[in-house]
Amino acid sequence: MHFVTDIVVSVLTGYLVFTNFLATEIQSWFIDTSETSVILTGSDEGIPGLSWLPSFIGDAIPDVLLQSAEYQQAAVSGAAGLTGSTTNEPLEAIVNIFCTLTTDDYIRTTTGTGFFIDPDGVIMTNAHVAQFLLFEATTENGETDCVIRGGNPAAPQYQAELLYIPPAWVQQNAAVMSAAIPMGTGERDYALLYVSKRIDDTPLPARFPALAFDAELLPISMRGTTVIAAGYPATDLLTNGPSADLLPQKATTTISELYTFGSNYADVLSIRGSVVGAEGASGGPVLDQNGNVIGIIVTRGDDSVDGPGSLRAITLSHIERTLEQETGFSLAQNLGGNLSFRAEIFAKTMSPFLLTILQQANYQ
Repeated sequence: MHFVTDIVVSVLTGYLVFTNFLATEIQSWFIDTSETSVILTGSDEGIPGLSWLPSFIGDAIPDVLLQSAEYQQAAVSGAAGLTGSTTNEPLEAIVNIFCTLTTDDYIRTTTGTGFFIDPDGVIMTNAHVAQFLLFEATTENGETDCVIRGGNPAAPQYQAELLYIPPAWVQQNAAVMSAAIPMGTGERDYALLYVSKRIDDTPLPARFPALAFDAELLPISMRGTTVIAAGYPATDLLTNGPSADLLPQKATTTISELYTFGSNYADVLSIRGSVVGAEGASGGPVLDQNGNVIGIIVTRGDDSVDGPGSLRAITLSHIERTLEQETGFSLAQNLGGNLSFRAEIFAKTMSPFLLTILQQANYQ
């Protein structure tokens, strides 16, 4: 981790919705909150009552992992680890993912949220947060360092490795990483990280505080139901600078709308405004009344409709379906097997390819 007195912070997340994703970066401590809607409604296709969002990925799904015998074997090899939830308290399970990119001219920072989804140390977060872990493998464009922080306030705890990031997401969004006003919907914006060590090199916990999840399809009747959102909103960080404490927050709110990317299923849900709805909360969980994660925060919502601090989250069913398309395995299967070996194989099989895409798109 790099600590300096004068930090020049600029936009690095590069996949922002409504000009600003919730995995936030600080640029002179100001942000652009203007909004541009990309919602399509009124279609007579799909399930009645679902609003439509455009799919920018469509059928362009890379099959590299499906064709990799080594990756397929790694996904099922090794003794079964721990499974299931180990906590029903989201504030125990969420983490802050804090990355810095240091060059000769500046230091850029980004902060987002994640949460333990498996007691063996697997963290779910956004692809637009996890993409920075790809840059840790190279110093060509500067030195990148990401750390997993936890607690109240957030403090450095773990190092993590990239277990999975959707290649389809990287291919689609690499070109807008540094755009001034990039657009997006949150489609396939998820990733899995694997905790590899503690910052102080002491032994890792025998189990991590993981949340239960429900990857079943959400019914239309979910509209109006109560949910809980949690994350590490970075309001104080934006206001007071990088030395400010980052505090975890959770809030009870309701689902206001359901959307589809044309899958005929509920791929995105909107939740009404709360204290969680600020930059930095991206990657946080949305839980149903049974304590199961049903969504992961990806974008800001429409505050004019749902109130200040509104959010949108992709559903766990969207993650389940698209993850199986790209890997051949369900979410539960992707959380099993030999995790450290799978992270190693992903790094060898996919990371150089994805890193090249990002570098070519942004540093030509």
